[in-house]
Amino acid sequence: MKQNSLTRRLSAQLREKLGYILLFEIADPRLDLVTLTGVEVAQDRSFARIFVSCDGDRYEEVLEALDAARGRIRSLLARALDWRVTPELEFRIDRSTDEAERIARALENVPETLSVPKDEEGYPLAADGDDAPVADEGDDAGDGPSGAASAAEEAPDA
Repeated sequence: MKQNSLTRRLSAQLREKLGYILLFEIADPRLDLVTLTGVEVAQDRSFARIFVSCDGDRYEEVLEALDAARGRIRSLLARALDWRVTPELEFRIDRSTDEAERIARALENVPETLSVPKDEEGYPLAADGDDAPVADEGDDAGDGPSGAASAAEEAPDA
């Protein structure tokens, strides 16, 4: 839904009233530990989309409880709000917290290759026991970037 300053203000007002109703007026144990994460209200106030969050294994149960209590919630909202029209309510599960948790778990499992020291190009540095060829420091042939740099440093200024 398109949101502007008016609809954001209405959404905040509706979210506050819904939170109070779910916390104190609705006595359904299936709605324990349910969090309102967002509310979107249409510009004409006839429709509201409510996003809720809960444990991942309780999604269906919470949606069933909210659908069963939809009429009661709407009638309590009609008394609590001073709007001319009481909006139709649509409840949706907000899965963004699940996605954030999945990302946090992925960041905890850091691959071992990230702890290996690397050069400025991102290639792993050769360890002491590796058979990788290592540039000889005494070689002044000038081949490679380090030889060219040292040759340039030794050249007299003209």
